[in-house]
Amino acid sequence: MSHKNVVLSVENLSKTYKGVGYEVKALNNVSFDLIKGELLAVMGTSGSGKSTLLNIIGALDEPNEGEITLNGEMKKNMFIEPYATEYRREYIGFIFQSYNLLKDLTVEENIALPLILKDKEKDQIDEQVQQMLELLGLTAWKRHRPVQLSGGQQQRVAIGRALIMQPPIVLADELTGNLDFNTSTDILNVLVDMKKRFNQSIIIVTHDPYVAAYADRVLFFHDGQIIDSYKCIKEQKDMDNIINKFRRLMGKSQ
Repeated sequence: MSHKNVVLSVENLSKTYKGVGYEVKALNNVSFDLIKGELLAVMGTSGSGKSTLLNIIGALDEPNEGEITLNGEMKKNMFIEPYATEYRREYIGFIFQSYNLLKDLTVEENIALPLILKDKEKDQIDEQVQQMLELLGLTAWKRHRPVQLSGGQQQRVAIGRALIMQPPIVLADELTGNLDFNTSTDILNVLVDMKKRFNQSIIIVTHDPYVAAYADRVLFFHDGQIIDSYKCIKEQKDMDNIINKFRRLMGKSQ
């Protein structure tokens, strides 16, 4: 694998949370590479360190040890403001299970927000938002507010907001957790299509083998460590293989 295809490299990442009478090692010496244009799923049981990993990659939390390299460049100040905000603005798009839309803004205003914060020209904002609305099938709802939308539509808005700046890396935390099966399938297909259009790298945290089967590669987490992996071949047996590996992982948690 060519080094130039590695967009993000995580090296020996560790994170321990301490409090009165307790100490939890959320991540323990985690290392992996994220390839340009790759959809990577991170699976694990509750408390295995998945969300901690995502928060650190997104500079929302800081590791105790380890390094993150972006496009071959070490990001030394990415956890210190104002560099953390700049890093997220330039390189990261977030998609959350709870959507995190601003309730008083319309669909198009929510999607436009990153462009507005970047001080883009109004004509440019309008053009990019219109294109995104069309790609997401949301044009007819552009003046609606989140409360007027279904869960699937709200998640599409969240995807649009995350991708409007075309960040090289998108982080998605249980993005279909609040959705039914059919809506989840629609959302996953939208995400895969957008990834191909913009050649972005996406990390999805999930406990759902069905979601993981949409990925190019799956990392299995247990007790803050990567204990297994699987490269999807885009066939029906992907689901069976992922389920079997996840069952073995769950057995370790009991």
